[in-house]
Amino acid sequence: MKSFLHEAIEIAKRVGQVQLNGLPERRIVHYKSEIDLVTEVDKECEEILVNFIKKKFPDHDIITEETQFELKGSPYCWLIDPLDGTTNYVHGYPVFCVSLALQYEGEVVLGVVYDPTRDELFWAEKGRGAYLNGSRIKVSNVTRLSESLLATGFPYDLKRDPVNNLDHFLNMIFEAQAIRRDGSAALNLCYVASGRFDGFWELKLKPWDVAAGVLIVKEAGGMVSDFEGNPFDPFHLEVVASNGHIHEQMLSVLKRGKRPTTESKRFPK
Repeated sequence: MKSFLHEAIEIAKRVGQVQLNGLPERRIVHYKSEIDLVTEVDKECEEILVNFIKKKFPDHDIITEETQFELKGSPYCWLIDPLDGTTNYVHGYPVFCVSLALQYEGEVVLGVVYDPTRDELFWAEKGRGAYLNGSRIKVSNVTRLSESLLATGFPYDLKRDPVNNLDHFLNMIFEAQAIRRDGSAALNLCYVASGRFDGFWELKLKPWDVAAGVLIVKEAGGMVSDFEGNPFDPFHLEVVASNGHIHEQMLSVLKRGKRPTTESKRFPK
């Protein structure tokens, strides 16, 4: 695992520098949907990541946001988000990152998230704790939802589908101390892991959005589940992450709102 971690950190930092270099320029934006954006930097970062993994680990599978690759059936699979927070990036809002996770036989065993604007590197290996720039991190000790700072986000189809998190947001804002919505699920999860947020929830995320951050939360002593409290699966469409102390309180609020249908609860592998 040390070899995998070293390589993941190396390429995450390289991609982060590409993001920083491109930030001052006016980006060429393409629209995957009305509010789902992609830039040439997304594509450039993905190409760098994919080529790096193919060179270092040619037998490994890769699942990434912008391109679908044929899976080989390897026990190792990388889940990659080359630029989490593209809308922020397009507007020059400095909340974005690169996120990499490695699965072994279906279980996430390594996660790396790099925020180049703050030079903050979050990482975790299964069973070995979570770290920020080399220092071990842990979740907060807040025990009451009413004293908690939470984070969330909204799906790209919120204007078309009533299952859009607005009801959960309205319910939760009356129960929590405050809620932030800053457009990067990977960083939100890392902030839960480091105690900056006490909890996070969202729906309709993709596996590359959450796989690395979820491992980092768990290794920092936090708890992650779906809205019913079932074990989290990165290919499912619900995630609740917390410091553990407020988890049941969050679930009780989330159970009041709309959820994805049974047919749409799983992201196709």
